[in-house]
Amino acid sequence: MEKRDYYEVLGVQKGASDEEIKKAYKKKAIQYHPDRNPGDKVAEEKFKEAAEAYEVLRDPNKRARYDQFGFSGINQGDFGGAQGMDINDIFSMFGDIFGGRSAGGFGGFGGFGFGNNSAEHVSKGSDLRLKITLTLQEIATGVKKKIKVKKYIACSDCHGSGCEGSSGMETCTQCNGTGYITQVRQSFLGMMQTQSPCPSCKGEGRIIKHKCKKCNGEGVVYGEDIIDLDIPAGLTGDMIYTIKGKGNAGRRNGIPGDIQLVINEKPDSQFVRKDKDIIYNLLLSFPQAALGCMVDIPTLSGKSRIKIEPGTQPGKVLRLREKGIPPVKGYDVGTGDLVVKISVYVPEKLSSKEKELIEQIQECENLQPSESIQKKIFEKFKTFFN
Repeated sequence: MEKRDYYEVLGVQKGASDEEIKKAYKKKAIQYHPDRNPGDKVAEEKFKEAAEAYEVLRDPNKRARYDQFGFSGINQGDFGGAQGMDINDIFSMFGDIFGGRSAGGFGGFGGFGFGNNSAEHVSKGSDLRLKITLTLQEIATGVKKKIKVKKYIACSDCHGSGCEGSSGMETCTQCNGTGYITQVRQSFLGMMQTQSPCPSCKGEGRIIKHKCKKCNGEGVVYGEDIIDLDIPAGLTGDMIYTIKGKGNAGRRNGIPGDIQLVINEKPDSQFVRKDKDIIYNLLLSFPQAALGCMVDIPTLSGKSRIKIEPGTQPGKVLRLREKGIPPVKGYDVGTGDLVVKISVYVPEKLSSKEKELIEQIQECENLQPSESIQKKIFEKFKTFFN
């Protein structure tokens, strides 16, 4: 199946809210659910296609990359692609949509089943969102940082198991280890089978015989952790950079959540940033602009010497190729430029000697703008407002 725009797949506008996207996906999932369309390969592919679109658009980081770069902004690792997905994976990933356990929570459209009944529930820790301030130089080169974070970490007494000493966990007798209670009810679609987490074991399928006293059987405690950050070059202030597996620890040796880094760019004292370009204002004296000169200007990697031609006019722009911000690895191409805007300094106060010197040369014919020069400058002036 040829790839279609994710917003088109779900039938929403590009500016749709998270809730609108979730509702649209749920509608598509019901329409093309395999239980409702047994043996229909086209419906199955559309079911997978909608799942792929939802997986990308529900994640702020992936959605931002997709909005900016299209399909090229989505890593292969972000999602397997509609053609390569397994139905069980979809149920597992979007249990909150289907209202129960991975396979059967949305099932019951005629008994089309997935998975098995002896599921092992694994808790996932919640994500953390942190703001980090970077200088323009750090953004240009990438940076490694160590930060101290308050979050849920594995309990040191039980090593995350939640069990006291050498005691272990027992199979829940209410759900027989499945983690879910099955119910059958009548709906407008016919008889529907739904599954909800077992109230005794909270969906884990097992219960703790003797709880760890330090964490009360949770396997996690609130504490501090030192996290190594390896931040790539080229990030922008509106990007959210995800660091996998560094968020809150999962209960009872579950899967840790992620850290979502919100990038805050510190204002620079010399440069103004515009996308991947950086802009530098070069202030020349009148003699420098009139006679020409060689000047040293700052760059993100040191100094660079440039030539100012005689008669350089205020407002002229010079461009140093690929001296700007590099692309974000894997999501963009091309390095920005260093844009040098020429300004000419006019002193506000003059000594009597300086006034005398300027008065001596002000009547020089070549220092007075001719009519043709005035017309030329006026044409440039008009383009400024167009």
